[in-house]
Amino acid sequence: MREIHPGLKGEYTLLVQPDHLASKFKDDLLPQVLATPMMILAMENAALNAIRPCLEPNESAVGSSININHLAATPVGHKVRGFAEVTKVDGKRIEFKISAHDEVEEIGRGTHERIVINLARFNERLALKKKA
Repeated sequence: MREIHPGLKGEYTLLVQPDHLASKFKDDLLPQVLATPMMILAMENAALNAIRPCLEPNESAVGSSININHLAATPVGHKVRGFAEVTKVDGKRIEFKISAHDEVEEIGRGTHERIVINLARFNERLALKKKA
């Protein structure tokens, strides 16, 4: 892992599709609006994009914590942009300030933590777990 420092920023854009709606994930009676897990997807991918240039080819970073508020509804067809900024680095633990905006307003904000992992070791542990 190369040096990761506060201030690094990343973005991720998602075009809201019918499969991204709350009514698809939970209850078909819900309004036709973006589901919270899909907003989180945009935020987490923005965080990963912020640090991706610092990762070695055998590394990635997994989410370990997220605390968000979903502030506004977003309909199908809108673009949602996730934003992330590194706020703290403690070894392999990286903290981020995150937000999401649609074409009209801010729709979510919060904090997120990711941990840098060695992919080979992670996959080895996962394989052991599958055998158990």
